[in-house]
Amino acid sequence: AKPAPPPEMEAWLKKAELGAYEPKKENWDDIVKKAKEEGEVIVYTSSGRIQKLVKPFQKLYPGIKLTVHDLGSTKSVQKTKREQQAGIYNADVVTTGNSGQVIHEMLNKNLLVNYVPDHFKSRIPREYREPLLIRVNEAVVFFYNMEEFSKGSPVTNIWEFTESRFKGRVGMKNPLSSGSTFMAVMTLIQHPEEMAAAYKRYKGLDIKLSDGVPNAGYEFWARMLKNDIVIFKSGSKLAAASGKKGQKKPLLAFANMTYIARNDSKGFVNAIVKELDPVAKLLYPTFTAIARQAPHPNAAKVFTAYVLGSTKLNKKSKLSKPYTKGSSSDLLLGLAPYFDPGTRSPRNDVPSPQGGEIWDEMKEWHVDADFMWKQGAKIRDFWIQHSSM
Repeated sequence: AKPAPPPEMEAWLKKAELGAYEPKKENWDDIVKKAKEEGEVIVYTSSGRIQKLVKPFQKLYPGIKLTVHDLGSTKSVQKTKREQQAGIYNADVVTTGNSGQVIHEMLNKNLLVNYVPDHFKSRIPREYREPLLIRVNEAVVFFYNMEEFSKGSPVTNIWEFTESRFKGRVGMKNPLSSGSTFMAVMTLIQHPEEMAAAYKRYKGLDIKLSDGVPNAGYEFWARMLKNDIVIFKSGSKLAAASGKKGQKKPLLAFANMTYIARNDSKGFVNAIVKELDPVAKLLYPTFTAIARQAPHPNAAKVFTAYVLGSTKLNKKSKLSKPYTKGSSSDLLLGLAPYFDPGTRSPRNDVPSPQGGEIWDEMKEWHVDADFMWKQGAKIRDFWIQHSSM
């Protein structure tokens, strides 16, 4: 259970009208006026794309400077914790993935406050705004190169990636430094029965576990590591390793689905493995919250509403590429850089981007914050041990 806020936080919540002091109906004009008096909003984020919002946000809200610290998911959590432990309250908004840590180490320890602008409450299903507002849902999937595999996906069962024909041919980001990749690794580990059943459908035999490996979820990753999976520091480089044209033996990639947008921006030829037994898409949330004792709480509220998109946006809105320009941008606002087939708004009234139908057609599993929190250290140890074998 979450402890009661300490007195200095309680006083801040009251003044900022947050938490238990949030009014039933917000006076949005008043919030914007106070935000302009505050003059700045400081954001810690796991996503480089937030930087693209600086100019459009400041154009819409002249007088509120947007300062973005692009830290990645692990550092967004660490920096916030370290500063607050030292009594430094610098961040206004923290937006990052890493479910287990964000819920258990931050929200449940009063380092963050959940805030949902009241004009969005009816447009966002409860599971996407409680216990913490989800800014976007994203996913990790497998990519293949359409030039190399012109007849379609070279695999239909996830266990095929562990075979010798794919030795050294699959790339992924390092899960020990990439929160989204770690969440995806864990989500497969969380479903050992389904992983074992998929193996049996593929091989016609029950799976034999390696020494000291507890179940089929762990076994999959033990075999992937043994099969010389290629580890990348950068998601962009990973997407290029599978998607660049004219490569001899391009990699397959276990990558963030959002990088499919690079087919447009960089001319890549990545395709998503749409049908995969037992699962094709591993879904993870990116949260957004107001940091405890944020120095600019009203500007934080304005920014939170901005990243959810305009209230005028609805299922019938006509949106066209590039989504970051013109009338599309005016409706999408802070959602514009994320409007691609690999990302979904938590709102139930936002239309699909071009190519976005694939999202609904793929079987998905969701990352579980509690499983992540309880099993994270064990899975990290397993990864380190099997990486060095």
